[in-house]
Amino acid sequence: MAHDPLEEFQKRRLNTLDNARGEAVKKRHDRGGRTARENLNDLVDGSPVNEFGQYAVAAQRSRKEFAELQRQTAADGVITAIGPVNGSQFQTTAAQTALIINDYTVLAGTQGYFHHRKIDRLLGVAGQQQLPIIMYTEGGGGRPGDTDVLISGGGLNVPTFHRWCALTGKVPRIAVNHGFCFAGNAALFGAADIRIATQGSYIGMAGPAMIEGGGLGSFKPTDIGPSTVHSKNGVIDIIVENEARATALAKQVLAYSQGPTTHFDYEDQASLRNALPLNRRMAYDPLKILERIFDRQSFVALRSNYGRSIVTGLARINGIPFAVLANDCRHLGGAIDSDGASKAADLYRLAERWKLPVVSFVDTPGFMVGPDSEAVGAPRYMSEMFTAGATLTQPIVSIFLRRGYGLGAMAMTGGSFEIPIYAASWPTGEFGPMGLEGAVRLGYKQELANLPEGPKRDAYFEELLAELYERGKATEAASFLEIDNVIDPADTRSVISTALRH
Repeated sequence: MAHDPLEEFQKRRLNTLDNARGEAVKKRHDRGGRTARENLNDLVDGSPVNEFGQYAVAAQRSRKEFAELQRQTAADGVITAIGPVNGSQFQTTAAQTALIINDYTVLAGTQGYFHHRKIDRLLGVAGQQQLPIIMYTEGGGGRPGDTDVLISGGGLNVPTFHRWCALTGKVPRIAVNHGFCFAGNAALFGAADIRIATQGSYIGMAGPAMIEGGGLGSFKPTDIGPSTVHSKNGVIDIIVENEARATALAKQVLAYSQGPTTHFDYEDQASLRNALPLNRRMAYDPLKILERIFDRQSFVALRSNYGRSIVTGLARINGIPFAVLANDCRHLGGAIDSDGASKAADLYRLAERWKLPVVSFVDTPGFMVGPDSEAVGAPRYMSEMFTAGATLTQPIVSIFLRRGYGLGAMAMTGGSFEIPIYAASWPTGEFGPMGLEGAVRLGYKQELANLPEGPKRDAYFEELLAELYERGKATEAASFLEIDNVIDPADTRSVISTALRH
């Protein structure tokens, strides 16, 4: 009896889809996750994709029946495809994205022979066609059970990791993770430009078996690299509650690299005139100010729980995308510590890779100093801000909200006040080589010491402080051309927008 090739093809194709894998899909859903194909469909809003290697199975035909491999190892545990992400916002060329989605329902998302070959193929195509990449990294690392492939030595001639990292600065690369992500999967996650993870993520450079095999103890998978740890140490850029939210954020973040948008809204800007407390020593929430300036719901913060004296993120003004750098005076008074400096330097590097301008909102007394700061490597990490700023070819716009003191303020503007294409201050701006209070204590140490402790010395200190403030206020700095202008806070959006359109 003759076989119908089309019928055979349709049956074979069905074996790769969720409808034919009911038990695996149910198990995934019962654990609160989504299938790889559900994530794919969400990424492209149901649009057609060109899939690569859809009919691959694990390289274990010498161990298992082929029909069993089709059922249990669909696509060898990873979907690789090209399709439109944010297709409703951008033209087809800008929307085309390379998609790599590890499938934990297949052999725990482990990386097998054909699995790696599929990823390598798509990375090659992405590099040739200059396509951005979104990769879902869940999985247990290398797979030892692929017996069809005879490999001598350690089996380490795997190009995937080099190819992924070699695309740094050539195409945007976003990693998304939910669940367990160990060994090689973690290496891919950690090397991405932007790393998004769910609260249910556990990410480690080795899983329990490898740790125990190395004589380092016995651990449960949930003991290794929980998201609560990695959100504080800077590994995770964005932490979310579930895969649906992670996918939505991946699409929003990718859009910043895809170009301007035409539809936007923003809050009344007149309220910015009263955004800062009248007392210059009082702290405030910079996010409330930034979100008022930016297009509504356009700001995505990065590493919110790490280096907290610095705010970094992505945003838009009048649809124009840019990278955001700001000080947060609620932490260390806005002084830039080693973690904050490292976070800021990474923001400069991301802006360079994704060809985004930087808008910097400055309010800092400078770098964090003292023996404790030096003990954690301050000269190295703080100097990275200058190095990253000096290698940045994208334009910087600097807005001084309040304090612009010392080397820290210079680092916030790319390394020097002369670097920004436009540097403007609110009327509340104040400038100097160091914080005013410190400058008075250091510069007038003898005079203050000559007065007895108490009201008289305090009054003299405040008098000197007021004199320095008058000399360092924004209009004086502008008169000496240290900055380009002093602006009405309500004009901040228009100032930035005009500068970025040049």
